[in-house]
Amino acid sequence: MFTKILIANRGEIACRIIDTARKMGVATVAVYSDADANARHVALADEAVRIGAAPVGESYLLGDVIIQAALETGAQAIHPGYGFLSENPDFADNIAAAGLTFIGPSASAIRAMGLKDAAKALMEAAGVPVVPGYHGANQDPAFLAERAAEIGYPVLIKARAGGGGKGMRRLDDPADFAENLAGAAREGKASFGDAAVLIEKYILNPRHIEIQVFGDNHGEAVYLHERDCSLQRRHQKVIEEAPAPGMTEAVRAAMGQAAVKAAKAIGYSGAGTVEFIVDGAGGLRENGFWFMEMNTRLQVEHPVTEAITGVDLVEWQLRVAAGQPVPLAQEDIPLNGHAFEARIYAEDVARDFLPATGHLHHLKFGAGARVDTGVRQGDDISPFYDPMIAKLTVHGPDRATALASLGRALGETEIAGLTTNIGFLGALCRHSGFAQGQVDTGLIARDLEALRDMGTPNPALRALAALAALNLPNPQPHAGFTQWAPLTRHVVLEGEDISVTSLGPNRFQVGDETLQLAPAGPAWRVTAGRQFTATLLRFGDRVDVFAQGQHYGATITQPGASADEAGGDTIRAPMPGLVKLVSAAAGQVVKKGAALMVLEAMKMEHTMAAPRDGTIAAVHVAAGAQVIDGALLLEMEPQDG
Repeated sequence: MFTKILIANRGEIACRIIDTARKMGVATVAVYSDADANARHVALADEAVRIGAAPVGESYLLGDVIIQAALETGAQAIHPGYGFLSENPDFADNIAAAGLTFIGPSASAIRAMGLKDAAKALMEAAGVPVVPGYHGANQDPAFLAERAAEIGYPVLIKARAGGGGKGMRRLDDPADFAENLAGAAREGKASFGDAAVLIEKYILNPRHIEIQVFGDNHGEAVYLHERDCSLQRRHQKVIEEAPAPGMTEAVRAAMGQAAVKAAKAIGYSGAGTVEFIVDGAGGLRENGFWFMEMNTRLQVEHPVTEAITGVDLVEWQLRVAAGQPVPLAQEDIPLNGHAFEARIYAEDVARDFLPATGHLHHLKFGAGARVDTGVRQGDDISPFYDPMIAKLTVHGPDRATALASLGRALGETEIAGLTTNIGFLGALCRHSGFAQGQVDTGLIARDLEALRDMGTPNPALRALAALAALNLPNPQPHAGFTQWAPLTRHVVLEGEDISVTSLGPNRFQVGDETLQLAPAGPAWRVTAGRQFTATLLRFGDRVDVFAQGQHYGATITQPGASADEAGGDTIRAPMPGLVKLVSAAAGQVVKKGAALMVLEAMKMEHTMAAPRDGTIAAVHVAAGAQVIDGALLLEMEPQDG
């Protein structure tokens, strides 16, 4: 076994690997960019080495610099985590050439599965079922459009070197093909250095079910059951679970054996995932699944597999990389209970899931869940990397119990300082179809408006926000006391004037709400018709209240002002990013919703659309410009009247 390893990654996966290495008595070396100098993974590791500036191309993608760091610190092996260089065969080759061990599959196995088109051809030859499509080398747009027509709409355009939903577009109308082909190619080039795409038939009732496989260097391979990853938005996974709803032993065996066949076809060693698209119409069946791709690395969602099997997949990775056999035979791998994982992101659901940046003023995770995170309270979510804050994983004896545990853990999680998707995840947990196991990849898109609607929070939360804005209540028993008359103060939240009257020690009248508060540790016990516990926070001009699984946030404004001052005549950058494409020009007449420019941020493209019908007055940026959050990108001519 190794005595020291270097982790060529950051964030929650680096922290996750450090946890297991520490339990195994293996020392760890972290690497970090300038943006991560004070990151959690750096603090947890035994040693840490700076590898460059914040952009990934100047730090986490510098394989030679990372290998040199391993050599200089005496590390014997390098764990790539996921993303970055984890599926780069040249990196694996260079590690071996340096006399180190790559904790993952061979470079030849990575190459075999690295390009989706070649991988599908290989799987067809191995007898693994494959989705109909075009996986060839001809990338002429007209030729690809013809192949799409032959396959039959709807089709899916996929960057052949892609992953994580990047470079992937569903198309129902041939008229949209050229624009989406160009966008998928750009994302593929930006994220993976490869603009080539493939075209596939889009399965109309699709489920995304993947099989965790594990091979060793002695020719053995096993599968550790399945994960259902059908809850997706923009082709990115949101909530994963294991086992898959409706799975039978016969279908599990068929999918598992196909996955092992795929792994053995390339001599696979280590942790890998074979992803299948499954026809969910009429229930799961043995002839109703098709190979999509193989991820030659550890998956983000691996904790749900660990929960139902009791296996530490990172420990298995280290053992197999050190030359040991797969620790368990196929018949000895357990399957106990049910598990869910929810990905908490810094993103604005109401703005089409735009990634968010900000400072984690307050961070508290719900009880009863495994938490995988790379951040702490006081950290920043920067624009340079994936905006994941944490993964919450729960386990229960059955699906209903596990889902209830996930809902509770999400409801108890408190994050202040930036926008997150926690409310959206909670809404998914309450979705009746999902609760019944009726899942497919189109569920979120079909019910998006309902899932975005967080409902009306308890009126008491708004009243508590007013107290927080006035730095009330006060733990001192006589705070707010006046001798002759109740003390009334005013605060403006989101442009609305709210009066707060002190009725006695920590007792207040806010509008129609009468509130009595008592300290309860860092929180407050509130009596407002009924009793509940609430967390009241104020940071600058922002207030946040967390109570009863709800979050109410508001901005302190001036009288008569609105928290949203953006009009319909401008387009501003919703986050820091790189302007990839500008298709608008001054004097151009446009319709509302027309694509005007493309902004790349956090590895994804975001289309900036016309806010209304009208004429463009000025374009303030050009392709290639790096812009800050809120930067003015474009102006429309004023509307008549």
